[in-house]
Amino acid sequence: MPKQVDHRERREAIARALWRVVEQRGVAHLTMRVVAREAGISLGQLQHYFASRAAMLSFAMDFASEQTSLRVGQGLDKLGDRPHPRDVLRVVLAEMLPLHADARATSRMSAAYVLEALHDEAVHEQARRGLVQGRALVEDLVRRAIADGHIAPDRDPATETDLLLALTGFTPLIELDVIAPQDALTAIDLHLDRLFTGNTRTP
Repeated sequence: MPKQVDHRERREAIARALWRVVEQRGVAHLTMRVVAREAGISLGQLQHYFASRAAMLSFAMDFASEQTSLRVGQGLDKLGDRPHPRDVLRVVLAEMLPLHADARATSRMSAAYVLEALHDEAVHEQARRGLVQGRALVEDLVRRAIADGHIAPDRDPATETDLLLALTGFTPLIELDVIAPQDALTAIDLHLDRLFTGNTRTP
């Protein structure tokens, strides 16, 4: 009896192959033929799952976001029940930086996706929608921290959210060896300590 093909598993394998192409060779080499070769399948097989480069890229980006969310969830589980919001935000910010192999792959995938979004309206809308949702989740954390008295009540939640997300701008500095990963984490800790009233703890 022929082996059943898990289509989701095959799509994920293609997405990981795409990540490897982006990570090792750059977005300029991101063609369906190159990804098919990296995935160990024919171009026709790849086209069975993705009709276009944009469709393949969109799925790979969605999968990257899922993997980032999974890593964040695992980090939050380690914090135990009712974690301090400062620690929650640190986990979220740290997982958005290229601090380990999986995060580097998804970070570079995100960079490639943004470049694609600048020239493709459909990709632009999908990328924008994902970023808006992600930002809303961070702002919700900040608003709840203010309401619970962890952050001073005179802080503007929207502005504080923007400042927190600006810390993910360390990504190119880390990738190009301008600063060490620990330097980025030190800056994140210092900012969080300043944001959370009376909190000078370091995880």
